[in-house]
Amino acid sequence: MDSLNPMQPLKLRRRAAAPRSLRRAGWLLAGLLACFGAQAAPSAQAEREIEQLIQALGRSGCQFERNGSWHDAAQAQAHLRKKLAYLRKRDLADTAEAFIDRAASRSSLSGQPYRVRCGQAAPVSSASWLRGKLVQLRSAGVSTPPSR
Repeated sequence: MDSLNPMQPLKLRRRAAAPRSLRRAGWLLAGLLACFGAQAAPSAQAEREIEQLIQALGRSGCQFERNGSWHDAAQAQAHLRKKLAYLRKRDLADTAEAFIDRAASRSSLSGQPYRVRCGQAAPVSSASWLRGKLVQLRSAGVSTPPSR
């Protein structure tokens, strides 16, 4: 009696189509996850550059202003490490420039820009100071891995 049922082939086609659409959705999801995963991890060079920027600030002897208060270089270094850890958890520090823009240039609470003051020199924005250090690191070849 089933062979005489004109609806039977339609039901079979619907059942066969469902797994194909699920496969397509699965491939789409896998592709999206691969894209996001590829963007998430910073390169080894970016990790080195960020670490070298934080170390340069710590060794500088300069003062760091945030939210109207001046802090020594060691405190600034500790603060930027905390902000970097926050960004890493959210995959937002994929380049040294992103670190500077998202963590080291302004307060995430007040929005006030951070400033750096070295000796008797006038304070400059931390973004400018760090970008200058980044240029120095790159031009000196310090941020690149040693060749084998």
